[in-house]
Amino acid sequence: MRRVVRAFWGPRPEPAEALAGRWKRTLDGIAELLPGAASPDAAGAGPWRQVHGTGPETELPADEGALLGALRVAQAAEDWSDLTGTALRLHRAGAPGWRTEISGLAGGAPEFLLQSLVVTLHTPDGADVPEAELLAVLARAWEPDFGDVSDDDVLDALEDDAGYSVGDPVVGRAGYLSPGRAALVPDGLGAAREELPGGGVLLRLAEAGASADVVAAYERLRDAGALEPLPRPMDRPVL
Repeated sequence: MRRVVRAFWGPRPEPAEALAGRWKRTLDGIAELLPGAASPDAAGAGPWRQVHGTGPETELPADEGALLGALRVAQAAEDWSDLTGTALRLHRAGAPGWRTEISGLAGGAPEFLLQSLVVTLHTPDGADVPEAELLAVLARAWEPDFGDVSDDDVLDALEDDAGYSVGDPVVGRAGYLSPGRAALVPDGLGAAREELPGGGVLLRLAEAGASADVVAAYERLRDAGALEPLPRPMDRPVL
């Protein structure tokens, strides 16, 4: 099964050292929650592999020094822009049927392009995956504006039945909302709500396969203003 756990935010310039710390917290959180996603060799702690724009992949240990080095190399590339942000792409194959891919773009100040961290999980059918907890890891590490746990069926339903467009704030089976958005969550939404450090909230909205419930929750949150897009051109990371 393929599912995505995503976090998005607006412009937030940050040095490579700060980004390396956020990446480290992200990888540590994933390793703790998903032991089945770890490489089966090296006592379950094999390295991640970094995907480059050109050239072969390279191993990237999940330590802050290695991550900082990778970020600095990315920033030294000829086409790097401090406005766009610094991009990293990692992946790791784990136990049979497990694969984790991570793509991040962070530390920049673009006026129209959201910064983001996207975790794509490929897991055996029926695998127990703590989706909401993974979204909480991203929320704590990256302090985003909004985030979601989705799959192809959920995203198709949101596009077809609720008019969702790519790039709009969104929630899935689980959703994260920054403090300004959390204040607009309507009463009686019927979601389990967990307050996170900093004032944001994690919402558990639907079970796997319940795309209609996700659409209903999305529409209520949108109508209440909790999913209003950041004004363009963007001038802040969160609503």
